[in-house]
Amino acid sequence: MLSVKEAESIVLNLAQPLDSQRDVETVDLLAASGRILAAAVTGSLDFPYWDNSAMDGYAVRFADVENSSAEKPTVLEVVEDIPAGYQPENTVKSGQAARIFTGAVMPAGADTVVMQEETRREGDRILILVCPEKPQAFVRHKGAFYQAGTTLLTPGTVINAPEMAVLATAQCIQVPVYRRLRAAIFSTGDELVSPDEPLAAGKLVDSNQYALTVLLAQMGLEVVRLGVVPDNEDALKKAIAQAVSTADVVLSTGGVSVGDYDYVEKILADLGGKIHISAVAIKPGKPLTVAQFKRDEKSSDCLYFGLPGNPVSALVCCWRFVVPALRKISGLDADAWGPEFVKARCHAELRSHGKRETYVWGKLHLVAGIWEFEPASGSQNSANLINLANTNGLAVLPPAETWIWPGEFVEVLKVS
Repeated sequence: MLSVKEAESIVLNLAQPLDSQRDVETVDLLAASGRILAAAVTGSLDFPYWDNSAMDGYAVRFADVENSSAEKPTVLEVVEDIPAGYQPENTVKSGQAARIFTGAVMPAGADTVVMQEETRREGDRILILVCPEKPQAFVRHKGAFYQAGTTLLTPGTVINAPEMAVLATAQCIQVPVYRRLRAAIFSTGDELVSPDEPLAAGKLVDSNQYALTVLLAQMGLEVVRLGVVPDNEDALKKAIAQAVSTADVVLSTGGVSVGDYDYVEKILADLGGKIHISAVAIKPGKPLTVAQFKRDEKSSDCLYFGLPGNPVSALVCCWRFVVPALRKISGLDADAWGPEFVKARCHAELRSHGKRETYVWGKLHLVAGIWEFEPASGSQNSANLINLANTNGLAVLPPAETWIWPGEFVEVLKVS
């Protein structure tokens, strides 16, 4: 049985990023929302596009106003009003000023802006009551934030609202992004029914398929649900063959333990998959199968994750092993693969049997700059998904650490 760290290393080595040539598509700007940039983007425009004012006030020559004070104001002639979006027509000469608004183009001849609160207007004259701190005060210069032709955004960047603003500002209306990963998900077990079916005695509602579908969809994957597959070797083989032939990654739940009806590993081998992981020393989630299906050079390999059937075990294994692998495959920058751990002060006593690395689910929050962790109330049982609600952190107890006292710090895996 592998340690968690050994399993993580194997999974991340198997997870190879999408090809930066073969697996790229160009989409319209708004369609790029949430996608991952596949190539460096450069802009053809400086930003700011031109010298402009950072304040509402008056564009002046610093040499004219450097000795200004409330007792001895400098008096200048106002020769023009310059709102945003207007091209100035006059050159500011000695003894002159132009009324200017935030974002408006600086007029020729002026090199400084005096904010309006430090002036007094009298007809077509303006009295400068305060000397600016320095020349160029409140002037944003062309290209100060970005120079045309240099890298604007790097590959592996997720395009969220800030990145969308950057691309729009640079008029990058066509964006190269990695294609969406395709995931196939199914559950196994004669005991399972879907949420819309009657619940007969001895049956269980399949929650795994729905939880995993949402988790992967939130990561931007295209998810194909294949439903519940019965504990029948032929049916299971057909479902797995269909999944691995059409998807980049396959997630199944159940059928990976040592029961009489657990056929998954045998079928994977029969179909040509190479099994790299069969069990991991993690609680919850020991029965974990990871296999790889090699493809030709024109296609990405397929990774198969056989997750435990217990609902909490399935999610814990997905958060711990599958999510980082998907981040890597999808083309994200290496710094964003995760998993992300923080040190948090625990609010309650935590215990483990000390045989496997134990994960305790609960709520993680930041208080006065310190992470705090509150384990979910009630039973920490892999079949108890009810108290899993609102979980955003998993406290980690290494095998050698069987007891965490309230107030002590513990390592916590951040999950969403």
